[in-house]
Amino acid sequence: MGQKVNPHGFRVGVIKDWDSRWYARSEKVGDLIVEDYKIRKQLKKELYSAGVSKIEIERDSAKVRIFLHCSRPGVVIGKGGTEIERIRLEVEKMIGKPVAPLSIVEIKNPDADAQLVAENIAAQLEKRIGFRSAMKNAMSRAMRTGVRGIKIMVSGRLGGAEIARREMYHEGTIPLQTIRADIEYGFTE
Repeated sequence: MGQKVNPHGFRVGVIKDWDSRWYARSEKVGDLIVEDYKIRKQLKKELYSAGVSKIEIERDSAKVRIFLHCSRPGVVIGKGGTEIERIRLEVEKMIGKPVAPLSIVEIKNPDADAQLVAENIAAQLEKRIGFRSAMKNAMSRAMRTGVRGIKIMVSGRLGGAEIARREMYHEGTIPLQTIRADIEYGFTE
């Protein structure tokens, strides 16, 4: 696999912020990390159709605040805000702590969000669309929205081949070594 560094984790504290923002005593940290993971996993599974790219969690002694970055906020909110309240109560029941009303941050152009581009390609591969055309279409859509550079890699038994391989396409500039460069990273299986 080589030495690969997650682009988001590499830039945390320089130009990117943490996805979980809270302080805790050392004996509680492990439990809270697991709790955050469970919240993210549950919300991602439940709201997959809303195009959720990032879930930020803030905690203080009283409440847990959740910020959902999604491309289709209408799916999350539901008719008259009923869906968002149901999700909040579900999370509250799951973790056993009071949860503040969910804050929804709309993603203006989903074609420029790395995680949503990855999920879109994965959905196309599941529908048996050719992997090359799926990758090239995603790249051209992203470049049209004003992205400076994009690199896409798919790996596995491409085209139903017996032996797994990986294919990669890139366009524009991708300064991976520059820590000040705002590089987004998306991964989907």
